[in-house]
Amino acid sequence: MQKNISPSSLARDDRFNRQTSEERFSDRRNPFEVGNIDPTAEDVADRARRRMHGIFVGEIQALEGAGRTAFDFSTEEVPYELKLDMARQCWDEARHCEISIKLAEHMGGELGEYVETTTLFEAACHDDPVFRLAGVNRALEGLAIDVFSQMRDFGEEMSDPILEYCEDYMLADEVTHVRMGSKWLRAVTEDDPERRKAALEFQKVVDGLFNFRGQRSEDDDAPIRLARQFRKMAGFTDSEVDHIAETSLKQKAELEADLMAASILAEEN
Repeated sequence: MQKNISPSSLARDDRFNRQTSEERFSDRRNPFEVGNIDPTAEDVADRARRRMHGIFVGEIQALEGAGRTAFDFSTEEVPYELKLDMARQCWDEARHCEISIKLAEHMGGELGEYVETTTLFEAACHDDPVFRLAGVNRALEGLAIDVFSQMRDFGEEMSDPILEYCEDYMLADEVTHVRMGSKWLRAVTEDDPERRKAALEFQKVVDGLFNFRGQRSEDDDAPIRLARQFRKMAGFTDSEVDHIAETSLKQKAELEADLMAASILAEEN
């Protein structure tokens, strides 16, 4: 079995429609648009199905990321107990995949209805296991905390107890996954502060990508709402959550400036 596989090597059947990151970012429309799931919006059902499909492919890639971390590194590189935690996470993510499939059907969706990108798995491709913990267990699973918390509240607003219960169930797992990442990142770098600092800087880069150019914040109407309380339960500090929010705000301002400049240029031409 090959170690350190590339995102293009992920196995999928013909139900999936793969879009590369290059294709996504070259889309002349906003490739970062994730869309809010406002219960009062006319197209709320389509937006919710799209979000659910994104969650499903995210769970597959989280499963693959944790599995690769358990397999790619020897016990000379990482503690055996870390590998056991990654194996436990694989079991959780496999269960999340099953739940997400059932929820997609419950919401009237189906696999392949929307594209899959490998942006999430790419956070699990670093050669250093500590960077994977930062990219996958803290950044990617941190995003999952935000999304599941918001989807749980959405289920409550829509009077959908099935969606609300399932999202709450998976949210508890995600908090555990982030806590594992926080624990092992500290443990493995206990005697190497420079390595820890570099890994946390890498996490900031990944978190920046997962802000989707300013769409993540603590505002109630944010397309992705930061779940500060659950992040703190998972080992994040207030300053770390503040940094995500501040970075997202800057990205939003930059996007608005870019769109305005493009509009002015179009009018001049």
